[in-house]
Amino acid sequence: MNQTQTQLQELMALIQRLRAPDGCPWDRKQTRQDIGKYLLDESYETLDALTENDPGHIQEELGDLLFQILFIAEISAEAGEFTLSDVMKGIREKMIRRHPHVFGDVKVESVQDVRDNWQEIKKREREGSQRNQDPFGNIPRSLPALQRAQKITAAASRCGFDWPDANGALDKLKEELDELEEARTEGDAAKIEEEMGDLFFTLVNLSRFLNVDAEKATDRAVNKFLGRWLYITRKLAARGRSPEDATPAELDLIWNEAREKGL
Repeated sequence: MNQTQTQLQELMALIQRLRAPDGCPWDRKQTRQDIGKYLLDESYETLDALTENDPGHIQEELGDLLFQILFIAEISAEAGEFTLSDVMKGIREKMIRRHPHVFGDVKVESVQDVRDNWQEIKKREREGSQRNQDPFGNIPRSLPALQRAQKITAAASRCGFDWPDANGALDKLKEELDELEEARTEGDAAKIEEEMGDLFFTLVNLSRFLNVDAEKATDRAVNKFLGRWLYITRKLAARGRSPEDATPAELDLIWNEAREKGL
């Protein structure tokens, strides 16, 4: 047994100890749904670490993520549904099946060929399943809203439900803005929320027509805002002040300085 196998066994033994009758009350209480929430958090933290490209941080976050996965597998094993061994066997078989150019006699000429084969194999695997009959069935419900919306609008487009070009999305955007203004004038909170949702959804549709990743574009806009805000706080701190002490006009002036500097 190599070191990796030993460490995996020891980690599973630790989880089983935590889940034992005389183990940790909190860990014993957790369900798969409970851990699923932490799994999402740990996934995002792992992505942050990968973006930072800090090996130490990546190692730590991969450990946290692995722990959640093993924890869910242990809960499932306790329920007699499947074991970690079943999980590993299943994913190994899937990867072999989806790489016929490596483990079979399929010939590929490019990365695009690999992607096309992958999608075709994936489609065959799901033929006849209820999820396969639903054009949106394979889009995870837990995706961030903008990313989910973009995938859903793309799937709808493949079914023929779409505008012919970006002009249709732009016209719809103007219509949704008018409806939002009407709801705001009426002061109907529920209607305002609904119209804001429609506005975001239409913006995502427009993003797709313009070949823009809505999630990535929004993330960049948030980071740009944070960069300019940091400039404001540092500028004011140099004067012995804080944003709370500044007037709106002063904040706007420094904000525009940040823009001019390309922040």
